Amino acid sequence: MKRLYGVILFLLFFISSLTNAQSNIVNDFMEALNVEQREKINLPFDDLNRETWHFLPAVSFAREGIALFELNEEQRLLAFKFLKNYLSETGYIKAKSIISLENVLAEISGDPVYRDPLKYYITIYGNPNKDNIWGWSFEGHHISLNFTISKDKTSFSPRFLGSNPATVKKGKRKGERVLNKEEDLAFELIYSMNDQQLKQTVFQTMPFKQIETVNKSKVEPLSPLGIKAKLLDKNQQSILVKLIEEYLATIPENLAKERMRAIKIVDFDDIHFGWAGSTNISKGHYYRIQGDTFLIEFDNTQNNANHVHTVWRDFKGDFGRDLIKEHYENSEHHKN
Repeated sequence: MKRLYGVILFLLFFISSLTNAQSNIVNDFMEALNVEQREKINLPFDDLNRETWHFLPAVSFAREGIALFELNEEQRLLAFKFLKNYLSETGYIKAKSIISLENVLAEISGDPVYRDPLKYYITIYGNPNKDNIWGWSFEGHHISLNFTISKDKTSFSPRFLGSNPATVKKGKRKGERVLNKEEDLAFELIYSMNDQQLKQTVFQTMPFKQIETVNKSKVEPLSPLGIKAKLLDKNQQSILVKLIEEYLATIPENLAKERMRAIKIVDFDDIHFGWAGSTNISKGHYYRIQGDTFLIEFDNTQNNANHVHTVWRDFKGDFGRDLIKEHYENSEHHKN
């Protein structure tokens, strides 16, 4: 019975009421666009680009949709209001901070064309006002946020956030670390382990150069490497929970809490926490957290371990695949 309850809670992770306020914000944004802009931003729900994503700068990976630089100031404010309503306050602050790091990179590189905080793209798939299922994405350098909405339910994955530099080394923002908790909590967990636990956790001495799943549209569980959560003591388990919660903190708070409850019931004992690379924060390192239903990956190897990538994947729910399946199974139109 507990397991069934956990599965129900897991499904609740994807449930988000599309309130009248949210609906109005979508409409306000769309209505602020001219005809040409609407045509550019709006693609069919079944367009192949909906499941095509990347975290490279826009110059290196072309996106569909409309870029922030193509919007006027009023439209841009509505675009960010649109984004804010699908994230938590924490998630929104992280996203805006990552975008602002483009200014830091432009100053370092002297190339404001390649490093441009306005080269982030919004694409809407389907018709939010008419379709029972639709989606949208917000994407650019080090951000890929993908949302699929089916009536009153929302999928929030895949969810990629990165930070370059991981730590700003000089200038007015010296010392800033946008994704610090994702790194610090993991090191707190590693440093709490005894020798036997470390042997189980660190599965290779060389880090991966990149998250293993990269930008794949669909992912399957990776090798279950590392230590199982049930082999950690209570304090260590508490740290692991805080680390997972930090990744969930990007999405609306009520959904984050529901998903965490589901993970504790269904996934937790069998979650694997695996580490590759150095246990010195100044050298390249990688970790992953994998349960039955989800995968988290973190790497900090590039630029002398000062360039972070993080991702959350749902094995059955990325790009709303479970919602789409449910929609087709329950729709009278498709039944007939």
